[in-house]
Amino acid sequence: MYADKELRAGEATSQERRGAAQPDSRILGRITACDGARATIAAFAYEGDGAIQWTVGRMISVNLGGTRTVGLVYHIGTTALTWDSANSNPIEVKIELVGEVRDTPDGPVFDRGITIYPHLGALAHRIRGRDLQAVYDLGGRRSVTVGNLTQDDSIGANVAIDDALNRHFAVVGTTGVGKSTAVSLLVRKAVAARPDLRVLIFDPHNEFSSAFPGQANRIDLAGLDLPFWMFRMEELVEVLFRGRKPDPDEVDLLRELIPLAKAAYRNGGQVAVRRYDDAAGITVDTPIPFRIADLTRMLDERIGMLDSKEARPAMRALRSRIDGAIYDPRYRFMFGSRLIDDTIHQAIGKIFRVPHEGKPITCFSMAGMPAEVVNAVCSVLARLAFDLAMGSGGRLKILVLCEEAHRYMPSDPALGFAPVRHALSRIAKEGRKYGCYLGVVTQRPGELDPTILSQCSTVFAMRLANERDQDIIRSAISDSSASTLSFLSSMGQREAIAFGEGVATTMRLKFEQQPASLLPGAQEDVESYSEIAEDVDLAEIVDRLRATPRAEQVQTTAPLVAPQRPQAAPSLSQAGERNYVAPSRGEPEPLRPMRRATDTPFGRL
Repeated sequence: MYADKELRAGEATSQERRGAAQPDSRILGRITACDGARATIAAFAYEGDGAIQWTVGRMISVNLGGTRTVGLVYHIGTTALTWDSANSNPIEVKIELVGEVRDTPDGPVFDRGITIYPHLGALAHRIRGRDLQAVYDLGGRRSVTVGNLTQDDSIGANVAIDDALNRHFAVVGTTGVGKSTAVSLLVRKAVAARPDLRVLIFDPHNEFSSAFPGQANRIDLAGLDLPFWMFRMEELVEVLFRGRKPDPDEVDLLRELIPLAKAAYRNGGQVAVRRYDDAAGITVDTPIPFRIADLTRMLDERIGMLDSKEARPAMRALRSRIDGAIYDPRYRFMFGSRLIDDTIHQAIGKIFRVPHEGKPITCFSMAGMPAEVVNAVCSVLARLAFDLAMGSGGRLKILVLCEEAHRYMPSDPALGFAPVRHALSRIAKEGRKYGCYLGVVTQRPGELDPTILSQCSTVFAMRLANERDQDIIRSAISDSSASTLSFLSSMGQREAIAFGEGVATTMRLKFEQQPASLLPGAQEDVESYSEIAEDVDLAEIVDRLRATPRAEQVQTTAPLVAPQRPQAAPSLSQAGERNYVAPSRGEPEPLRPMRRATDTPFGRL
C-alpha cells in the first residue's frame, strides 16, 4: 500500500530522499514510454488507496540522479479496463513534462524545459514539498499571495505583481465562478503592494465600490462632470447621433464649426470668427473649452444665409440633435452650465485621484448611463489615462480595469465603438512604457478583440464552459503545460489556472476566501427588499423614463451675468438671448439664443 500522508513543504525527511535503494512502497511507477513532451508511467493501484498520488492535475517527479524531472498528470487508466478489488491493478499514467528541479547549495531550483529526458525504467515518485515550492518560486521578484495551490494548500500561490501589472493581465471565466471576487482581491493586493498605483474601474453593474471600503471613490451619472469640449470629434458624434450611423453632411458641419467656436471662446467671447483659417491652429480635437451657444449661433447664421438652401436640412437636423442633447437631463454631466469654463484640472483630478487622498481607486459606475454614451465616455477616460501617464513621464501609474471588456472591445470590428477600441489598444501596446496598465475582465474571451487579449501577458483562467472560449485561452498559453487547460470546464468555485509572465510556471490555484463585507456588491441595502410597495414613487420613475423634469422642478431666474470677457458688438442673432437653468441640478446653462416662433423641436420650419 502506498503511504497516504501528504508531504509538507520544508520537511526534508528520509522518506523524501530519491534513490533506487528506497523500498517499493515509495516507488509509484516506472517510465515505459517518452517523447519530446510527454511520458507514460506503468504503476499499480490497490483497493483502498485509490491511487491518490495519480490524481489528474497533480505534479509528480521522475528521479534521474542529479536532476528530477517534473511532470503533470493529465490522464490515468487501467490497462485492462477492469478493477480487481482483491489484488493490485496495473494502471497507465500519462504525464506532460514541465521542467526540471536540481539541487543547489541554496536549495532546489526549478528550470523550465527538459535537458535530460527520462529513460525507460526511471523511477516516478510523488513530488516532495520543497520541490513543489521550487516549481512556483518567483526568483526574488516582488510578489503577492492571492491564494493556495490546488495540489497542496500549505503552499501559497504567489504572483509577481510588477510583471502582472506592467505587461497587463486578464481574468476570464463564466458567470458565477467568483470572477468579480477574484478581481477585487487582485486589485486590493496590487494597491497594497504598489502605493503609487491609481486604479480606474469600468464598472457596468455598480458592484465594485463596496469591495474597497475606505479605498474607493465611486462616480456615477449624478456625480460625473465630464465637459463636452473634452470629447473628440468621433466621441461627440457618438453622443449626438445616439449610437446611430452619422450623417456625413452634419459631421462636416461640426468639423468646420467647432474650431471656430473654440477660437471665439479663446478670443474673449467674440463671434467674429468666420473661417477655419481664423481658428489659429485650433483643430476640432484640441481640448480647449467652447460654448454651445456660439456653436448654435453660427449654425443659425448659416441657416439664414441665402446661399445655403441645399444644406439647410442637414443644418436643421444637426441643430435639433444638439438641442435634444443639451436639454436631456441624462446628459447633464456633459452640458451642465458650470462645465463651460476650463475645468479640465478638476475633472481629471477627481476621476484619476490626483491627489488620491487615501482613495486610490475610482469605480466608474455605468449602470443608469445612456447606452449610447457609455462608449464615448469610456473612450474619453481611457484616452485621458494614457495621456496623463505619458505626460507625467511615468510618475503617475494608472491601471485601467475593464469589467465585461467584450462589450466595448468586441472581436468583430464592425461592432462596438472604434475610438474606445483604439484607446484601449494604445494602452495595451504602448502603456507599459509610460506606466499605464490594462486589466481585462470578461466572461466571453471568444468575443473579445484578440489583439487586446494577446497583449495581456498574465491570464487567470477560471471555469469556461464554451468550447470557443476554451480554444482562445489554449491558443494564448505559451509554456509547455498546455494540458492544464483541459480542466477549464470542470474547475470549482474560486479556482483558476494562472499562466504568463506573472507566475513562475502554469499554476492551478484557489483564490483566498474573502469576508462577506469585501465581496463585490455586498453592501446592498438588504432591508430595502422588505419595503412596502406603496412607498415607491411611480411618478418619479415615469419622469425618469421620459427623461424630462417635473413641472415644479423647472425654475426661472433673473438673467445671469456672463463671464467677464472683452465685449464685442452684438450681432442680429444675439438679440433676445435668455438664460436657462438646468432642471436636474438647478444650475444655469450656457447662454442660448431664443427660438423664434417658427422653431419646433424638430428644426426651424
